[in-house]
Amino acid sequence: MRWTSRNLDTIAVAMLTHLELVLAALVIAMALALPLGLLAAGRPRLSAWLLGSAGLLYSLPTLAVFALLVPVLGLGFAPALVALITYALPVLLRAVVAGIAAVPIPVTEAATGMGLSPWQRRWRVELPLALPVVLGGLRVASATVVSAATVAAYISAGGLGTLILTGLDQGHTEKILVGAFLVSALALVLDQAFGALQRRLPATA
Repeated sequence: MRWTSRNLDTIAVAMLTHLELVLAALVIAMALALPLGLLAAGRPRLSAWLLGSAGLLYSLPTLAVFALLVPVLGLGFAPALVALITYALPVLLRAVVAGIAAVPIPVTEAATGMGLSPWQRRWRVELPLALPVVLGGLRVASATVVSAATVAAYISAGGLGTLILTGLDQGHTEKILVGAFLVSALALVLDQAFGALQRRLPATA
């Protein structure tokens, strides 16, 4: 482990860059998924169109998405972030729509009977009850984004993928193992963190 002990600063920078990419993508994707999902819930045609369009983006190969964005946004952080958002958004959008759909009808009827408008009912009643499902989607999205962010090294976005990529180019086994281990560890930590938050929510939600 000589290389690791001598390059802790390089490893730390790669880890922080990877984490920054992942968290930024998840935050922006959630900021988009919440209003879109709330708008689509209860509207079958709009929901089908939004989910179908998002699913189409999700089905594109990771490296192909990066390659398509480079001519427009250049190399580096920006195209990687946009690509990661396109992978997180379909998962989160589907989770929001599914979570709202799972809210018991008597609950929504009671909220309407209390005089809440449709949007008040969505934000104050249905969304809080849908949070366990939304957090479940966030767990899936985080794993997807952590993995996809590794490929961002190909477009000079940094992150842990840089360790793996340079390790492969140099035949440096230790670099490859360190990068792969940290990517796996980051995915596991985020999954456990979101899972713990999900379990803290009321079982009736």
